[in-house]
Amino acid sequence: MDICHIPYRFSVTPFEFSHVRRNFCLPRSQTTPFCPRIPVASNSLSETDSPEPKSGNRMFVLGMGFVGQFFSQALKNQGWAVSGTCTSIMKKKQLEEKGFDIYLFDANQPEQSTIDVMKYHTHLLVSIPPVLGIGDPMLQHEELLRSTLMDGNLQWLGYLSSTSVYGDCGGAWVDEDYPTSPTSELANLRLVAEKRWLNLGDDLRLSAQVFRLGGIYGPGRSAVDTIIKQGALSESQKMRVSRQYTSRIHVEDISQALKASIHAPSHGKVYNIVDDDPAPREEVFAYARDLVEKKWPGQIKQSTKESESFIKKGSPTGAKRVSNARMKKELGVRLLHPNYGSGLQSIINHMEHHETYPSSLP
Repeated sequence: MDICHIPYRFSVTPFEFSHVRRNFCLPRSQTTPFCPRIPVASNSLSETDSPEPKSGNRMFVLGMGFVGQFFSQALKNQGWAVSGTCTSIMKKKQLEEKGFDIYLFDANQPEQSTIDVMKYHTHLLVSIPPVLGIGDPMLQHEELLRSTLMDGNLQWLGYLSSTSVYGDCGGAWVDEDYPTSPTSELANLRLVAEKRWLNLGDDLRLSAQVFRLGGIYGPGRSAVDTIIKQGALSESQKMRVSRQYTSRIHVEDISQALKASIHAPSHGKVYNIVDDDPAPREEVFAYARDLVEKKWPGQIKQSTKESESFIKKGSPTGAKRVSNARMKKELGVRLLHPNYGSGLQSIINHMEHHETYPSSLP
């Protein structure tokens, strides 16, 4: 496996990287960033096989989950070299087949060799959720991260958080300056992790920012998919059904917001990444059900309808309506899916088996 595979086409110019370095990074060599050869296992390429570096566009994604994979593919399509981590051999193989350099990684016991690889990338996205009783597993090793990454090539750091850090705000509109008041231990751990990643970025003199994501949906993960799969609601879904307002965001818009941050880096900023229309879950599922019925009439089973009736029984709570004004103003993001209607319509339009009802989805 190549430690760094450098592509031939790039979306960010050397000028943009030098701008980031002047404003946020420790003084470094003025030469183009490179990927030094480091000691690796015997199954790695030899020095003569290693490709010559062509650019500084290298992203490392800690946690190649739903968002991490979508974002990584978007960058790869623009010529970036992308590496990342996962926790299973099967997933590692699947991601490598898509052209990513993947490392098996246990955040509770990180290997020094993988952290060494991280420092030869220019951008780092952290997409690992906190763990109850532990917090952010990577930050258990904060001193190791600091000492290893201090003299590396990193220039940009992004941490994916959640709008859950605001708690229940009684239906009020909240922006990034609204007081946080998490109501669960996981949300509180998110808030703690936000501060610690920003502090680490400050220590490393990086452009570091936090992205507070609303409810994430996209192809394979939406109200449309839940109805088609005809399964019962999960416990987390049941906990959210009584909210009068839920802010959500399509994964495609998360990706474009992250890319916009790379082109307009900040220092210690927090951004809410949500769409324009915080809407009740009942309304979203009703719309998704109508889309499925129109495309495949008479195919929704009774079990699915019973799940939807559960949604309608909850006593509504206010929760919150999250503002995306800063994201639009400072990052210049124009949402591809400004509301759930646009996002769900796009998902069902691009589903496979257009003429036949998909009895199950992977």
